[in-house]
Amino acid sequence: MRKVSFMLAVMVLVVSLSSLVGNAFAEEQEFPRGKSVNVNVMSYNIHHGEGVDGILDLERIARIIEEGEADIVGLQEVDNHFSERSDFQDQAKWLANRLGMFYTYAANLDYKPLNEGEPRRQYGTAILSKYPILKSENHLLPKIRNTEQRGLSEVTINVKGNHLHAFNTHLSHLTSAERQIQMEEIIQITGESKGPKVIMGDLNATPEVNEMKLMYSNYIDAFANQNEAYTFPAENPTKRIDYIFTSNNIETNGARVIDTLASDHLPLMTTIVLDRAEPFNNGEK
Repeated sequence: MRKVSFMLAVMVLVVSLSSLVGNAFAEEQEFPRGKSVNVNVMSYNIHHGEGVDGILDLERIARIIEEGEADIVGLQEVDNHFSERSDFQDQAKWLANRLGMFYTYAANLDYKPLNEGEPRRQYGTAILSKYPILKSENHLLPKIRNTEQRGLSEVTINVKGNHLHAFNTHLSHLTSAERQIQMEEIIQITGESKGPKVIMGDLNATPEVNEMKLMYSNYIDAFANQNEAYTFPAENPTKRIDYIFTSNNIETNGARVIDTLASDHLPLMTTIVLDRAEPFNNGEK
């Protein structure tokens, strides 16, 4: 009887382990090599959640992301326990929890707390993703003299086995010379990663200016055929300063600007098409 009981226990264990292994690889088996996947990408300067009406409302920002069915979102002007203007909230965490997404936060300004024992006061960018974020890094960008620190957030996202490199930034609004050196750094950093790439952000520059030539010579503008895809100011926009760029191995379609007064910028979206040429993009950084 003891021997029979032991054999039954072993059989149950084997069946249980088989079931676990099957579940772990179920998604990969449903998405075989060579099949493409569409990913909705959004870039949005949220102005720390304050709308044109002067009201702080993160829920309004969350609904825009939700209604747009965004899979990956690059956010700029995101507060983290920063000040009273945003109720000292961790805005990236709040939005990620509200939307059920993974996230990473990149602090470009990092100050001591007002009171001992409280979190540090930070301001920067964030990336939200419906797909797992495998790793992240924030690269502080060069600046001229004592101007505001800017950064380039870099993440690797596992999109059904395809490793997508996503970058998010918010460049200087002061001078073309400062944006030029920041853009040069961005081109160098993004060039170190192989495989599909998407670069999102508020570049504070219109398409025709000199510093944008670097982006256009290295990456594809998802809104290249929409010269009047204006994003600022949100009410009666007259300038295009927010962008989504991709590497040339990514197709895009459905590029659009979303009309909303939830921030002083308008969000923009496109759908990128990822093709799985190799499983898990072996050998990529």
